[in-house]
Amino acid sequence: MLINCVAYQNGSRLADLPVEEISDYLTKPGCFVWVALCDATPQELDQMKEEFNLHELAVEDARHGHQRPKIEEYGDSVFAVMHQLELDQGEFSVSEVNVFVGRNFVLSVRNHSKQHFLAVRERCEREPQLLEHGAGFVFYALMDAVVDRYFPIMDGLESELEEIEEQIFGRSSARSSIEQLYALKRKITFLKHAVAPLMEAAGKLFSGRGPVVCANSRDYFRDVYDHLTKINASLDTIRDTIGTAIQVNLSMVTIEESEVNKKLAAWAGIFAVATAFAGIWGMNFKTMPELQWEYGYPVALLTISLTCFFLYTRFKRAGWL
Repeated sequence: MLINCVAYQNGSRLADLPVEEISDYLTKPGCFVWVALCDATPQELDQMKEEFNLHELAVEDARHGHQRPKIEEYGDSVFAVMHQLELDQGEFSVSEVNVFVGRNFVLSVRNHSKQHFLAVRERCEREPQLLEHGAGFVFYALMDAVVDRYFPIMDGLESELEEIEEQIFGRSSARSSIEQLYALKRKITFLKHAVAPLMEAAGKLFSGRGPVVCANSRDYFRDVYDHLTKINASLDTIRDTIGTAIQVNLSMVTIEESEVNKKLAAWAGIFAVATAFAGIWGMNFKTMPELQWEYGYPVALLTISLTCFFLYTRFKRAGWL
């Protein structure tokens, strides 16, 4: 579906175009065309291929999707794949944004995404002095918008991790904490797969041998690279913290089991002593001392009780009970 097709000249909006007139504006000096598509059909991609003379391999990647984030050069044009993450019922869904950039055109194609780039177009049109840099600046603005959307996701993941950490030291929460930590680790992996490859590719855009279409906007691409580096470092930190939290949680489980074993051992010891006394006095010998004594039974009970009480106080002081 065609969202926008606009021609710009010297940083100013020139006209809204039908697709058939794109080629007429590509030859005008200082002019470039910015087209936005959403869930493009094969026919629309073929039409754009003819209008902008796109490389067939880039068009094939955009048609089939499921690409790793990357930035590739085809002659004097650039093809970029970026991932957007959207939260759907507590789970992340991944959508792709494909961007074709040439000397006098920008084509953005987003697939299965509810997040649009209308604000990006408005931002560019509010800054005509930057829009004069041409298609390269628009490419930067689109990439910057995608990267900026990673920050709220990362902040949400950090907050979720803090909540789980507070639960770790609670009782009877070991299984729940482990499940939440692994679910969080899965989300981190989704974001990591979107950020790390894009960071590696973005580093080529501001280098001395970077694409020609990005030459006038290299400082801006360096800023995007810095943002990606920051996000990637934060993700590594969160992932390490999750690993530590899992180890701490398992240690807490071991400590709780040890406490239970101590209590069971203490009570077993107390009852073992009582059983030993009862076993000795319960032996059926005629000549056993005090067997016929009038106070033998209460004295036996008192002896057992005092011994058990003594053991209980000792275990209590030792922290076993």
